[in-house]
Amino acid sequence: MGDGRWRRVLSGVWRSVAVWAVSTVTMLVLAGALPDFRLQAEGGDSATTIAVTAAFGAGAFGLLSSLVWPLLVRLLLLVPALVLGLLVFFLNGSLLLVALDLNPSGRGEVAPETAVVVAAVMSAVASATGGALAVRDDDAYRRRLYRLADRRRRRTDGHPDPTAPGTVFVQLDGVGHDVLEAAVDKGLMPGVAQWLGRGPAGPATHRLTPWRTDWSSQTGASQLGILHGTNHDIPAFRWYEKDSREVMVCNRPSSAAELQRRAVERTGDGGLLTLDGASRGNLFSGGADQLALVLSVAARRGKENRSRAGYFAYFSDPANAVRTAMSFVADVFREIGQSVRARMRQQRPRVKRGGLYPFIRAFATVVERDVVVAAVIGDMLAGRAAIYADLVAYDEVAHHSGPAGRDAEKVLERLDRSLALITKVAEHAPRAYRVVVLSDHGQSPGETFLARYGLTLASLVRAGCGLPVPRRAERTHSGAEARAAVRAALRMAVEEGGEQHRPSRDSEPVVLASGNLGLVSFPDVPHRMTKEEIDRRYPALLSTLANHPGVGFVLVRSEEHDGVVLGAHGAQVPVADLDDDHPGPLADFGPGAAEAVRRTHGFPHAADIMVNSWYDPADGEVLAFEEQIGSHGGLGGAQGRAFLLSPVAFSAPVADDGELVGAEHVHRVLRRWLREGSGPQIPLPARRGDRRAA
Repeated sequence: MGDGRWRRVLSGVWRSVAVWAVSTVTMLVLAGALPDFRLQAEGGDSATTIAVTAAFGAGAFGLLSSLVWPLLVRLLLLVPALVLGLLVFFLNGSLLLVALDLNPSGRGEVAPETAVVVAAVMSAVASATGGALAVRDDDAYRRRLYRLADRRRRRTDGHPDPTAPGTVFVQLDGVGHDVLEAAVDKGLMPGVAQWLGRGPAGPATHRLTPWRTDWSSQTGASQLGILHGTNHDIPAFRWYEKDSREVMVCNRPSSAAELQRRAVERTGDGGLLTLDGASRGNLFSGGADQLALVLSVAARRGKENRSRAGYFAYFSDPANAVRTAMSFVADVFREIGQSVRARMRQQRPRVKRGGLYPFIRAFATVVERDVVVAAVIGDMLAGRAAIYADLVAYDEVAHHSGPAGRDAEKVLERLDRSLALITKVAEHAPRAYRVVVLSDHGQSPGETFLARYGLTLASLVRAGCGLPVPRRAERTHSGAEARAAVRAALRMAVEEGGEQHRPSRDSEPVVLASGNLGLVSFPDVPHRMTKEEIDRRYPALLSTLANHPGVGFVLVRSEEHDGVVLGAHGAQVPVADLDDDHPGPLADFGPGAAEAVRRTHGFPHAADIMVNSWYDPADGEVLAFEEQIGSHGGLGGAQGRAFLLSPVAFSAPVADDGELVGAEHVHRVLRRWLREGSGPQIPLPARRGDRRAA
């Protein structure tokens, strides 16, 4: 027996002894507090005898609960849920009565009605104790997840085990290529280092490939392109559509559903996961039949809302609930401590991290992670062919603590453990699995536009229009995905960033922020305004924006040149003339910037004015128009450099001299790998369920 197995055995023995001891103490306390519960003879007993009686009773009750309870539950599966809920308490009390009767000394008496209370308290304490001791024990956690998935696995009995390997795609939201490389070099992600052949033993099993995002470097655009093959007409995280007079927000369930519907209509294909697929924790379904925590179906009402099904499945196991609850509380206090420490050290840049944020962060780093990982493990044990899951923990923390801060590094360590857990479970799945890890974008550091200049982009636009500017600037809320996931889980309306869902059609400009990308629209004009029209109405606006030191460049439609990019000091270059050799105002933004801007200019719902913040290529900083010190959504720095970590068993994503550019290109690569794993696939049309979900 190896050292690792001995440690697991000893760890299990230690937990069992500890639970037994705590249960014994609990029984002693209850015997002293409840008049109808005694552990001693009529004439009294010594403390030792009472303790032995309690220990025997607690041990017998624990054994009966472990051995008999599963059989009772199986016998009662056909009982209506309400009746079963009432029977649970009486059956549990009956087990306690039996346990006390088994005591050879004959000591131990309890009234039947009191037995129900005692058994319920002891079960809760034992579960809490066992869960608390296993909080850091991934082996114990994995075994509980096996049991959680066992019912799903049994549903496939009678079918032959699949022979072709399956594929698991794990998206580490917001983790840029350079951040991953740095984490591996620092030893923060030993599992990923081992895959890349940088660990203590074994050759590389995976290859790391960078890929460049579109101008809209955010989850909505990237994940829609990756899962559904197109992100056409997604100009930003949030934008105003003049034809419908609505503000679209990628993490609003109704918007996500509409974007998915448009993508399916444009491609004529259900998505990457149409063939025996599962979508977990994503904005979009990818055409999968198995959905949990998918935002595009969160707007659906009714008890069978599959967007939240994963929560109910996961928390049906009390031990899972205890583990996650304790980790949740710990992370809330961890965030409060880290925030206080940042204020005391007067760290810069810094944003406010009070209010509900500690709870939102804990949801992303603990609850969402645990539920999604458990769902992926269940899918693997059920043998599903293609699984795509999004873990948003790093993205949420990096927005508020910075992409290279110690807070974010701690999250990367825990994500590495989650990947290791998924890999370990693959050894017990009914089919072989290949694990692909990828990101949807990176994050660029930098202080906020408001912190540097004392005004928001909306105030700057109003000043350029000659409109009154509020004396006190209103802060823009973060548009991170975790906040919307919390609201969807609680069935609350998702209205992020303070924007109106349907702004009134007056002359007031609608100014929206997506990281360091700003969008300005004039709702009273039904078409996309041209530079000439804007100059006639607001002669100072475009020059005010283009010449502001916090603005990198401005894109606007033109009657003369179709579209132009404006920069400081009167720079003006037609979009058609932009390229990497003649980038004009885009010179600091690197290769591919011209093509990304040209593509977005052709979108039907591009804003009247597209504003990208200043970018410093020396230190990689941008200025977010939102309250984020790690941001993404526009051009500039690490936010546009994502990664793809793939098994070497798959063909190379691109040729040695090629570049992986855009989410749609990533989709085609993942499609190719699925064909390599399971043979030719026939793209399936969107099913009725997909359209209903969308």
